[in-house]
Amino acid sequence: MTTHCETASCPAEPVSGPASRSSTQAGGRAWLGLALLALPTVLLGLDLTLLHLALPALAADLQPTSTQALWIMDAYGFMIAGFLITMGTLGDRIGRRKLLMFGAAAFAAASGIAAFSTSAAMLIAARAALGVAGATLMPSTLALISTLFADPRQRALAIGVWATMFALGMAMGPVVGGVVLAHFWWGAAFLLAVPVVGLLLLLAPVLLPEYRAPNAGRIDLASVALSLAAMLPVIYGIKQIAKDGLGAEAVGAAVMGAVFAVVFVRRQRQLADPLLDLELFRNRAFTAALVVLLFGLVAVGGTMLLVTQYLQLVAGFSPLVAGLWMGPPALAMVAAGIGAPLIARHVRPGIVVAGALGLSVVGYLLLARLGNDHAGLATVVTGFSLAYLGLGTIAALGTDLVVGSAPAEKAGSASALSETVQDLGASLGIAVLGSFATAIYRRTMLERLPDDTPETLREAVADSLWAASAVAPDLPGGLIEEAQAAFLAGFHGAAMVSAIIVAALVALAALSLRHVGTLAGSSDPLDRE
Repeated sequence: MTTHCETASCPAEPVSGPASRSSTQAGGRAWLGLALLALPTVLLGLDLTLLHLALPALAADLQPTSTQALWIMDAYGFMIAGFLITMGTLGDRIGRRKLLMFGAAAFAAASGIAAFSTSAAMLIAARAALGVAGATLMPSTLALISTLFADPRQRALAIGVWATMFALGMAMGPVVGGVVLAHFWWGAAFLLAVPVVGLLLLLAPVLLPEYRAPNAGRIDLASVALSLAAMLPVIYGIKQIAKDGLGAEAVGAAVMGAVFAVVFVRRQRQLADPLLDLELFRNRAFTAALVVLLFGLVAVGGTMLLVTQYLQLVAGFSPLVAGLWMGPPALAMVAAGIGAPLIARHVRPGIVVAGALGLSVVGYLLLARLGNDHAGLATVVTGFSLAYLGLGTIAALGTDLVVGSAPAEKAGSASALSETVQDLGASLGIAVLGSFATAIYRRTMLERLPDDTPETLREAVADSLWAASAVAPDLPGGLIEEAQAAFLAGFHGAAMVSAIIVAALVALAALSLRHVGTLAGSSDPLDRE
């Protein structure tokens, strides 16, 4: 793909050989540019999980249904995943830096709307707008990293930093949310984006080169529409099935999404410039790395939602204290994000990923035995720290494996797919595992509610634990404890599903990535397999 650089700071095209490597080494300005690109990357991860601790306060204010609450949580991630590849193509046409700055400004505006939302529907719409704006930021940051760092070794390190920053943002979301809620209302959490965006808009023209490809393929609007028509109905169907069972509406939505998915795939095979290049999936390491990223984020995304609710609604901590107890898992994730690439210089990445995910399985099994007792806090912190250890490893190595397994001319498409599956995985985890846990809670509570419970209280208690907690003063003695026990039953079921998923990923990583060489084995990740 022919690229066009509009500033003198664009690096030269990389050439092979040790003698040429020193001429493509990035200087201090490029590393400052990476530090600037880390800001929106952290912000995007932060917004995926920022509301986990704010959900009880938000629910008390806006009174969302359980389905609306899940949409508030995951509309952002779904819209990012739906538009990432589209925005990547758009950036090729109008310029990556230009798209980054435009998207950042839109992100700040949508954050302001979300902060002052007066209804659940308004907040869902604002979160969806945030997702569309966020989709402009992620491919722009990764593409600009490739422009800043022509040397393959430096580029691999920079991509590792980028992936770790996104995962760090996800991990720090509950902590930051707890600190904000200790001093402000829940909407103030969204306003954190404003100063970050202001700094980005100020420094981007100085530190970041422009990057655009005039010969890039056109945007196929039909493919954009088909990708959304495939994904969103399926997720809606999953939510409704978990909530109300196999109803006609839910099954119809899931079937409709599957039909659109088939049409989307067929259209991509026919297009000269497809929105999604299906040829990339012929590479076994590429496909395996994507599957690990997708389902690894499914497990951790859904579990994170339940852990933050446990800390507040069962353990009884304030949002600030609950956020602080999320600190040890965040540190475990950062340690893995930094340590995994260093270990992978001497040990094959497939073994590193499999080993870290094996420890995550132990963590999920601990969470599946979580109780409402004095040992509960130690269990939840230890178990979730092990889960986050696996997250840090796949975040740091997964993106490099995906991009490095693809041909050089398809690195842009590979990058967009890597970002897509990570966002989609986290959002699917919230939707699927959250709905699964809710279904167990609902069935358990409906069996335990006394027949003479008033209808309004029955609906609240059967809806969710946060709804039951909101009407706790009006409940008969012992019923809130029954609700907490029902929540733990749902938590146990979701954690066990996560353990099974990640155990399968251990085997996949060990087998499918066993031929990928160490990071120190070559000057270019394309030569590692």
